[in-house]
This record gives sequence, structure tokens and C-alpha cells, in this order.
Amino acid sequence: MCVVHIVILGCGRVGSLLAHRLDDQGHSVAVIDMDAKAFRRLGETFSGTTVTGIGFDRETLESAGITRAHGFAAVSSGDNTNILSARVARETYNVPHVVARIYDPGRAEVYERLGIPTVATVSWTAGQIMRQLLPSGAAPEYVDASGTMMLAEVHIGSAWLGRRAEDIEAAVPARLGFVTRYGAALLPDADTVLQQGDLVHLLLAPADRTLVETMCEKGPAR
Repeated sequence: MCVVHIVILGCGRVGSLLAHRLDDQGHSVAVIDMDAKAFRRLGETFSGTTVTGIGFDRETLESAGITRAHGFAAVSSGDNTNILSARVARETYNVPHVVARIYDPGRAEVYERLGIPTVATVSWTAGQIMRQLLPSGAAPEYVDASGTMMLAEVHIGSAWLGRRAEDIEAAVPARLGFVTRYGAALLPDADTVLQQGDLVHLLLAPADRTLVETMCEKGPAR
């Protein structure tokens, strides 16, 4: 496993859970919050760094190691703070994996167009946030009783963006089950084009998992 540095804005229930999961996996983690008391949620077992300050303040971000960050998760209690901080991380510091929590799903499409994946509260899980920060492989969601078929959320490389969803079926040994977009499930048709932030769910044989992961990460043959 490649160990990376992740910066998290917000140490509420979401941020603290995310910090512990990443920390438990051996990653380097820094958590930012305006309220120093919020860090009590992390407990004594957390081995990462805590920084008290405003999430979009450059000095605060740099103290948290934003210049070497592989990912940035804005999960504070405010939409505006999350989006502004995420934009600074993406546009000023060129952090490759940025995701923002959002309370207003109606604004999600606007932020997605800015190149910032957003996760609405109604569909949020720590696992989904981690998939945005550490995109790789396939996360099993269901395996049938016989063990011969599985449904998995599979990360797709950037080369797939702008391609039709059905192109995946033509390229890999799997069937496209559905796509999650803006927190809602979408059954793709011939006109559905894959875009930034889409979560792709494939039906595949467990034996083909490694092959499917590799082909989806690499992108379609040219």
C-alpha cells in the first residue's frame, strides 16, 4: 500500500471518523478545525496532526501539510467553507484528490463543474469519501451466495471521462450495473457520458476482479 498525506477540514463526527480510518491504514493525516476542543473526538490513539484555524487560510493549510497532500477532504459544517477550502486546495496547491461535503444537493452540479467532487449528506458515508481520496481498485458491495458473481464499485481512470458508459462493457469483462452521480443512482443508457465524480458499479466474476481493476484504471484502448 502506498502511504500518502491527507488533510481533513472539520473534526466533527464525519471528519474524526475519516481521520481514524485513514490513520488506521497507516496514512499521514492532518485535521483542521476552528475549535480546538473538537479534536477531543480523535482520542489518544490518533497519531496524526491537528491544526487550529480556518480551512481556507493559506497559513493554516500549509501548517497542515497541504503542499505535500495527496488528498483534501472538506467536511466541516458549512457548505461555503467547504467549497472555498476545496477550491483553494485544488486551484492554489494542486492537490490531486479533493472532495467536499455539501448539505444542499441542489448546488452539487455547480460545484462538480468546478472540478470538485461533492458528496451530499443524504448519501454520505465515510467509505465514499475515502474512495474519492484514495481512488483505486474495486470495493465489493455484494457477492451472491454461490460466490460466482459480485457487484463492485470500481474506480475508473481519467481516460474514461467523456466516454460513453456502455464503452466500459465493450472493453472489460463486466456488466455495468449503474452509476452514482450527485448522490443518486442512475441507470445509464446509450447517451450517458461518464463525467468527473461518477461512481461506477460493475457486475463481474470475482476471478476477474484484478483484471477489471487494471483495465478500468488504465482506460479504453485507443
